[in-house]
Parts: sequence; C-alpha cells; structure tokens
Amino acid sequence: MATAEQQRDPYYHTKYVQRRLNELVGELREELRMVDEPQFKAMFETTAEVLGGLSRAFGDYERRNEAAWRG
Repeated sequence: MATAEQQRDPYYHTKYVQRRLNELVGELREELRMVDEPQFKAMFETTAEVLGGLSRAFGDYERRNEAAWRG
C-alpha cells in the first residue's frame, strides 16, 4: 500500500500506470503466439503498439522530454 506521501507524488502514479501498461503489452504479445488468425494478430499487435506509445508518453512526462510536460 502506498504511503500518504507517495499518493501525492505524481511520479508514483505514472510509474504504476507505466508498469501496468508494459505488463499488458507483454501479455498481448504472448497471446499473439497462441492464435494464427490474421485479424486477431492485427488487433492485438495494434493494441500492444498503442499501449506501448502510452507507456512511452508516461515516461516522457517523468523525464520532461516533451514541451507539453515542461512547466
């Protein structure tokens, strides 16, 4: 359980969400190996790519890599 201080820290939350997104990306890519249907593979690969992009956006926020995240 997060401490009260951690709960107020935006980086605590971005790291948590980023970790969960990366876990889901891994699970989706594992599923790709189990099914041969092209439409299924396209849907899961697209989903993994989108979630990976979101994960990178969270990392950019943490590192203040993008102009939008600089304050």
